[in-house]
Amino acid sequence: MKRRCHWAGDDPLMIAYHDTEWGVALHDDTRLFEFLILEGAQAGLSWRTILGKRENYRRAFDGFDPVKVAAYGPEKVSALMADAGLIRNRLKILAARDNARAFQAVQARFGSFDAYIWGFSGGRPIKNTWRVPAEVPARTPLSAAVSRDLKNRGFKFVGPTICYAFMQAVGMVNDHTVDCFRHREIG
Repeated sequence: MKRRCHWAGDDPLMIAYHDTEWGVALHDDTRLFEFLILEGAQAGLSWRTILGKRENYRRAFDGFDPVKVAAYGPEKVSALMADAGLIRNRLKILAARDNARAFQAVQARFGSFDAYIWGFSGGRPIKNTWRVPAEVPARTPLSAAVSRDLKNRGFKFVGPTICYAFMQAVGMVNDHTVDCFRHREIG
């Protein structure tokens, strides 16, 4: 039997996410935008809740195309607020639109969001060696620096804890515990 990080539990959706996505280095701008928005939507909720709604988010947010999301007007925002398949928090929905605009500005400045965000880790994943779940931090000085820079660029719902969860999800840090089979695989 494979040993996994404790948080995967026995939920098939969480196990699939753990085994195939979490911690894998991601360099696609659209997918990076998706994770940035989903991590913001998750604030105050469980990742399982967001993961269960991810397909609804993909549909409702036009496949996380930042150009389309940046153009959302009041009618689209109202439609998103009425969509029971989403977290209907007005501030989070408006943040997705505003973040799409800031995302495009970063792309224009750095050539891609990928080049910008991975610059914080020197373009390489940071491989941690946590032995027990209690060692894994919720935030780090690096996530605080990322948060600060994103906020200065106009992003919202990007506090240090959200940024660290984003960094874990997109593989900027490998926070699989050392006894997890994925720690070695994505190392």
